[in-house]
Amino acid sequence: MQAAMLAPTEILARQHLDALSPLAETAGLRLGFLSGRVKGRARADILAALERGEIDILIGTHALLTTDVQFHDLALVVVDEQHRFGVFQRLALAEKAGHAVDVLVMTATPIPRTLTLGLYGDMDVSRIVLKPPGRKPIDTRVISLDRLDAVVDGIGRAMRAGAQIYWVCPLVEESEKSDLAAAEDRHAHLQQIFGSKVGLVHGRMKAAEKDAVMADFKAGALAILVATTVIEVGVDVPNATIMVIEHAERFGLAQLHQLRGRVGRGAAASTCLLLRAADAGEVARTRLNIMRETEDGFVLAEEDLRLRGAGDVLGTRQSGLPDFRLADLEAHGDLMAMARDHARLVMTRDPELKGPRGAALRVLLYLFERDAAVKYLKSG
Repeated sequence: MQAAMLAPTEILARQHLDALSPLAETAGLRLGFLSGRVKGRARADILAALERGEIDILIGTHALLTTDVQFHDLALVVVDEQHRFGVFQRLALAEKAGHAVDVLVMTATPIPRTLTLGLYGDMDVSRIVLKPPGRKPIDTRVISLDRLDAVVDGIGRAMRAGAQIYWVCPLVEESEKSDLAAAEDRHAHLQQIFGSKVGLVHGRMKAAEKDAVMADFKAGALAILVATTVIEVGVDVPNATIMVIEHAERFGLAQLHQLRGRVGRGAAASTCLLLRAADAGEVARTRLNIMRETEDGFVLAEEDLRLRGAGDVLGTRQSGLPDFRLADLEAHGDLMAMARDHARLVMTRDPELKGPRGAALRVLLYLFERDAAVKYLKSG
């Protein structure tokens, strides 16, 4: 049988390839790699080998989702940084098997819909609560954008002490409809102050250009890297100790947590500065305060669930208020577990809901306008 591992960026996918290669060689397993950069004859050879069953594990990016990628016998799908993919994208890879497959999704911050599926018993959850040895807590602070000059002065002092800094902006260039600071403008601003030690990376750059800038930052040739969320996952520079996130109130909790995770990867103390607009709303301020209080991705996800809602369990929305008539996921978690066990018992004894209890459940589903759920029972 075969396995597929899906990652949202080529940087991260190649990290997985490098990490798995020695293990696969020892185990006698054959690895393949596929991304948008693999083209022509090389791509055709990989696809042919995959379909013949000559590749045991295929690692790659969204390129794995295209229709011409066909497996010989796919049995396991692993999705890393699950929150970066949509429901249909995650389903598309599993459906390439043509039969039921095991699916493992990984993330530092589960989307609200995933937490809900865990409550329903449709997904088993494992938590890794310990950090790798030597990691120190990240000092997270919320600062008004009114104090931008003071932040830049502090960045200068840190640079002179040998620190490396990420500065993340939410847009590439100014928009007439938005007052968000653009990455290009912030790069120009910081370059005027600090000169050639400031680099820029964003999603519109060619892959080779991005790789060159990232290599310079990793090598220490650049002290400040101005970026969009393209650096959210897969970037590993242990010497980088400061993360500045501009207009942090515009990011979701999952993104903020992922971005913060780019620092604190070495033994040195690290800092994350969340720069917010002076007029940020109450919900935005609440999110930022939660970020300041915890580094636990599951705690953040649970707060995300409370603030954003759970989305559709029988649909594809990954957030939004659930349409329960009586239950509250936050307040009735213990009852949910009991209901899940009861539902599993019913489905084991009467999967078609044809017995007396099944008939009563069909009536309930009808009364709560969820009778369409009966059609979903066999779809998993």
